[in-house]
Amino acid sequence: MNATTATIRATEVVLPGVVEPEGLQVQVRELPAPGEGQVVLRMEATGVCFAEQQMRLGKYYDQPAFPFVPGYDLVGTVVAVGEGVDPALRHHRFAAVTKVGAWASHLVLEAADLVPVPDDVESDAAETVVVNGVTAWQMMYRTAKVKRGDTIVVLGANGGVGSTLVQLARHAGIKVIGTASPRHHDAVRELGATPVDYRDPAMYAKIRELAPEGVDAVFDHVGGAGLQESWKLLRRGGTLVNYGSAATKDEPGNAMLPVLKLYGRLLLWNFLPNGKGAGFYNFWAGKRFRTATFRARLRDDLTQVLRLVGSGVLKAQVAARIPLSEAASALTLAESRTVLGKVVIVPEP
Repeated sequence: MNATTATIRATEVVLPGVVEPEGLQVQVRELPAPGEGQVVLRMEATGVCFAEQQMRLGKYYDQPAFPFVPGYDLVGTVVAVGEGVDPALRHHRFAAVTKVGAWASHLVLEAADLVPVPDDVESDAAETVVVNGVTAWQMMYRTAKVKRGDTIVVLGANGGVGSTLVQLARHAGIKVIGTASPRHHDAVRELGATPVDYRDPAMYAKIRELAPEGVDAVFDHVGGAGLQESWKLLRRGGTLVNYGSAATKDEPGNAMLPVLKLYGRLLLWNFLPNGKGAGFYNFWAGKRFRTATFRARLRDDLTQVLRLVGSGVLKAQVAARIPLSEAASALTLAESRTVLGKVVIVPEP
């Protein structure tokens, strides 16, 4: 038997219901031994993304019933393996996308969901590009299919996905216009984008001045009323990629209604006779019915992104490193919209 006989006690952060960040709870429990095809991963870095912010409000599609342990992705070391898993995986680092459960010191995962992390990439650096990097990579190359010489717009160019999009695009020879608050404009310029103030009422007009013939793609995580303006920025043949509805995060009522309206609008725009395209990016597309294909695609894309981090092409944007027991502070900081990059949660000192 490969599974360890030692008991592993996991410290977990629990989201008990719709609460303020300080309402998060910390618990300790004994983990079950890993089953067939499973491993126990000791967390070395996890983080806060927009999904956890939505989950706190009960507004993330398909989130579990309260209470549950949030945490969308992580990097960690295998400390135990179950039947059918190569014992050589022990003591090696891997990344995984979990959707929930990663805000824990240890967790049980399917070995098939693990992606190796190169030795030359630090765990916190790798964590910043697990879900963010795969999202940016797939939106660029699998959805919008942008190419060298194109011009794109990235809304929220200072965020986790946005800053990765900017760097990937510049590496590929693509011009980037990125929106951000003025406090982040220097950082956005350093990444290689031309910054525009997202709070400026004339933001879209200023983008049109920078790209009077239109742009080849717009990456919009905001949704809401501004989606129509993002659509208008496109030239013929351009693509609007929406991957969220941040504008409606705090709206009361059914969490899915704004998303369904958004999805319907994007679908209808594809039938307009103007040569433009629009789509809603879903990270989990194909997971349920084509699990092997989903895993292979995720492994391939994340491996490419991690190589770019290791080579220095992608600079990890770590906004802060906060211990697991202070996850409430990490969530508060991420929700403040004042940071550049990703807030990373690390083990206790």
